[in-house]
Amino acid sequence: MERRPPQQDIDESLIDVSEPKRWAAGVPGVAVALKRGVEQMGVARTATTLRLLNQREGFDCPGCAWPEPQGHRRLAEFCENGAKAVAEEATRRRVGREFFAAHPVAELAGKTDYWLGQQGRITEPFVLREGATHYEPIDWQDAFSLVAEHLNGLASPHEAVFYTSGRTSNEAAFLYQLLVRSFGTNNLPDCSNMCHESSGAALSETTGIGKGSVGIDDFARADLIVVVGQNPGTNHPRMLSALEDAKRGGARIVAVNPLPEAGLLRFKNPQNARGLVGAGTQLADEFLQIRLGGDQALFQAVGNLLLTWGAVDEEFVESRTDGFDAYAEHVRDLDWDAVDAATGLPRAQVELLARMLADSERTIFCWAMGLTQHRHSVPTIREIANVALLRGMIGKPGAGLCPVRGHSNVQGDRTMGIWEKMPEKFLSALESEFGVAVPREHGFDTVASIRAMRDGRARVFFAVGGNFVSAAPDTAVTEAAMRGLDLTVHVSTKLNRSHVVHGRTALVLPTLGRTESDLQHSGEQFVTVEDSMSVVHRSRGALAPASDRLLSEVSIVCRLARTVLGADHPVPWEEFEKDYDLIRDRIARVVPGCRDYNERVRRPDGFVLPHAPRDAREFTGTRTGRAQFSANELTVLEVPEGRLLLQTLRSHDQYNTTIYGLDDRYRGVKDGRRVVFVNPDDLVGLGLADGQHVDLVSEWPEDPTGVVERRAERFRVVSYPTARGCAAAYFPEANSLVPLDSTATVSGTPTSKSIVVRLAEVAD
Repeated sequence: MERRPPQQDIDESLIDVSEPKRWAAGVPGVAVALKRGVEQMGVARTATTLRLLNQREGFDCPGCAWPEPQGHRRLAEFCENGAKAVAEEATRRRVGREFFAAHPVAELAGKTDYWLGQQGRITEPFVLREGATHYEPIDWQDAFSLVAEHLNGLASPHEAVFYTSGRTSNEAAFLYQLLVRSFGTNNLPDCSNMCHESSGAALSETTGIGKGSVGIDDFARADLIVVVGQNPGTNHPRMLSALEDAKRGGARIVAVNPLPEAGLLRFKNPQNARGLVGAGTQLADEFLQIRLGGDQALFQAVGNLLLTWGAVDEEFVESRTDGFDAYAEHVRDLDWDAVDAATGLPRAQVELLARMLADSERTIFCWAMGLTQHRHSVPTIREIANVALLRGMIGKPGAGLCPVRGHSNVQGDRTMGIWEKMPEKFLSALESEFGVAVPREHGFDTVASIRAMRDGRARVFFAVGGNFVSAAPDTAVTEAAMRGLDLTVHVSTKLNRSHVVHGRTALVLPTLGRTESDLQHSGEQFVTVEDSMSVVHRSRGALAPASDRLLSEVSIVCRLARTVLGADHPVPWEEFEKDYDLIRDRIARVVPGCRDYNERVRRPDGFVLPHAPRDAREFTGTRTGRAQFSANELTVLEVPEGRLLLQTLRSHDQYNTTIYGLDDRYRGVKDGRRVVFVNPDDLVGLGLADGQHVDLVSEWPEDPTGVVERRAERFRVVSYPTARGCAAAYFPEANSLVPLDSTATVSGTPTSKSIVVRLAEVAD
């Protein structure tokens, strides 16, 4: 019988929805964060960790990838959710052998993600042997030998999948991809496949590099900042301080989003007196409440207007770009009725945004997963790039493209080689540096990995960090795929759902957290990370490890490599484990832009990786050596009568799949997660009432015989000012509605922001 995801173990009658627009982002979070810290860590430990969080001699936040300011840093250089992330990692709660002896895996599989995460830090390696009912302790070397036995017994290296989350350090990521490629495969899916892969694909085509082209200092120089498909108040709260600084400098801010988000509407900065006692800062000058998936149409329309008005940086377009004529011809023939249908915006708002862009000399375009998780995500981001190119907004102070990455080192992992299709130059450099042969055949991304596991073409799954089962789409398919494997291995700090949805044999390998001291043979070590704006800097924990049986990620990778590849392998794994400087010396010789790595990363603020479009208005990475305009067919998402277009999103009390609590303060939801936000006019049209319970049923034309349905049970309807025809629900609870085969063109990212659903009434 198919196992259903566990229901939320709370009383949904406690849900209390208030007017979301009245919440001011910022100040209430100070008290919340400190309270959570004291509950998890105690007073002294809270003071120690928060004092070091995001400081030069401290550790990088395990949460988001927003950069620290260059130069002066505040005494409290963190946000509410960053403090919660630290509290979760530095908690005094423990998951040891007594815990697993008391809880069979079948019982744990029925618990919620929130409950699992609240149990604490894992203290030693554990194994679940085939047919067993409980995890049991296992010696580290026995664990490595068990993995090696399974890996070396495969018919092909391509039967193994090696996943990476964004919290992995540069040093661990570099060694991990080296181990995987030395083993013989490029099966290196990562969390970027599910979030910003569309950004990297679009930017690589248009500018030649799949990263943003701004630095943190550009925000204070901007005239206009356009924030599209992003909720900084929940997902990147420290960005609000940068927006506030920009606002004080005279910048105008436009928010484009299907939901009104409290942080962009008004921000009370707890770092200054005005935020503590005043009304806060109104950040967004204009709010365009766009229909889900309508952003491509919006920016095509803006391009049409800019061309009509002659608001084009002709010198930049002529000297730095290709493809303008084809783009201009395509956009001038725009179907305005399609724009109206796609965006749901009044024509006057579209024209206002275009006028603001025409008048601005320095514009920054920011976006996040609201743009990247649609079938037409890559064309949408190309359209933003088109508008930026029209106005010459790349390679000048206060202007540029800014995909705001989520997890703290997801961008660094990709720089270090965590990608299933790294370029030949990188692979050749690895071979030359280490004297190993590495494969050229492209590996599996996340969706392809799930398909391979589902179809029996993969037998072993190894993950460094993350909660793959809860992060992945199509929950029932993903869980069945994991349960069909011979071996699943998770390198983790805390218990999560992926540990209880396992292969026939399963291992949990506990690792150090960012907050903890890493002592190796040559002394205390530090690691490095790369933020969302290409700054590479140090991170050094100070707390005693949660257990004396923990290993660092670097140690785990090195010891596993020696066991799997043999002691005579040409890579000096044992020496790398002893001294991380030796790893960085090799990174400097292999990874572009990382020369003198050890010297530059020891500077107070680290160093910025080179970015030719940003630094010199050069676009050497494109197919012609110039920035590329593109003509993209306009996509209008069609939704059948009686259906809604649903997006998954985070509550304010979670980060990625980690759930800190059951409140969403900014949206007025208390003590509940199984809720669906629906426009009140849509509720009337559907004959539903606020507070009613429904099943969410997604509909996907999976085969010629008709539509295949997926059902997420018993969600409470919340009347909320979403865009008409659009709805929203939290992930991972709603991930079961995302079809595995519904992915973005080019990037393969799951379409978690455009799910066609119907709301099926259920009895209360």
